[in-house]
Amino acid sequence: MYALIALGYTMVYGIIELINFAHGDVYTLGSFFSLAILGIIGVSGVVHGPAAIFIAVGVIVLAALLCGIVGVLIERLAYRRLRNAPRLAPLITAIGVSFILENIMQLWKGPTPVSFPQFLPDPHFDLGSVSFDAREIIVVAVSVGFMVLLQFVIYRTRLGKAMRATAQDRDAAQLMGINVNATIAWTFFIGSALAGVAGFVSGIYYGSTFFYNGYQAGLKAFTAAVLGGIGNIGGAVLGGFVIGMVETMTSACISDQWSVVAVFSILVLVLVFRPSGLLGEQLPEKG
Repeated sequence: MYALIALGYTMVYGIIELINFAHGDVYTLGSFFSLAILGIIGVSGVVHGPAAIFIAVGVIVLAALLCGIVGVLIERLAYRRLRNAPRLAPLITAIGVSFILENIMQLWKGPTPVSFPQFLPDPHFDLGSVSFDAREIIVVAVSVGFMVLLQFVIYRTRLGKAMRATAQDRDAAQLMGINVNATIAWTFFIGSALAGVAGFVSGIYYGSTFFYNGYQAGLKAFTAAVLGGIGNIGGAVLGGFVIGMVETMTSACISDQWSVVAVFSILVLVLVFRPSGLLGEQLPEKG
C-alpha cells in the first residue's frame, strides 16, 4: 500500500518537482469512494463465488477512476497556475488542498472511523510455521499487479514516453510537439488512481476507514519515495516495501508505538546521508 501511494508522489515530483501533500488524502478518498460504491450496490456481508471477484474488480476500477478525476481537478484548479511560481507557493497550496479534502471527508462520513464491508471470503492458510489469510494475498496481488501495469505504461507506451520526456526537459518536450499540460494531467490521473486502488485495499485489509488516515499514510509513503529516490518509479516501489517491512518488524519486535519513530528516523537519516535515495537518481533542474 505504501508503494502504491509513493508512486503518486514520485511521478508528480519527477515531472513538475512538486511534493503533492494532498496525495495521502486522495488515498483516503479512495476508501471513501469504495465504501460509497459498495453501499450503492447493496453489499454489506460476505459474497461467495465469482460475484465477489466481479464486485471487487468493479469497485477498484470505479474508485481508481473517481480518484483519478479528483487528481486531475486538483492539478487543474490548484497547481497549474502556480507551475512557474516560487516553490513555496505550490507547497503551501498542496497543504491547503490536503486540509480541504480532509474536511470534506469529515463532513461526508463524520469524525469517527467508519466500518468497511468485508465482502470477500477470508480463509486462512498455513505454510509450515507461517500463517496468513486471503486479505494479505489480495494486498500483495493487487499492489504488485498495478505496479507492473504502471511500469508497462511508463516504458512501453507513447504516453509513458511523453511523461519521461516531460520529466527530463519540459520546454524541449513542448518544442517536439508533446502536449505538456495534458501529459501532466495524465500523470496526476494515474498517480491518484493508484492511490484510489490503495484506498480500496486498505479498506479490505483493515476493515475500516477514517477521514484522517491519509495524513500518516501519506507521510510514510513520502518517506518511501525519498528512501527509494524521489522521481524514480522503481525506487518508490523499493522504498514502499522497505518502509512496510521496517514498520512491521519494529511493531513485532519492540512495540507499535516505536514503529512510527523507526519510519521517520529513516527519513531523517536518508535526507542527511543520502538525499538522492537508495537508487540515487539525480533529476535535472527544470527551467
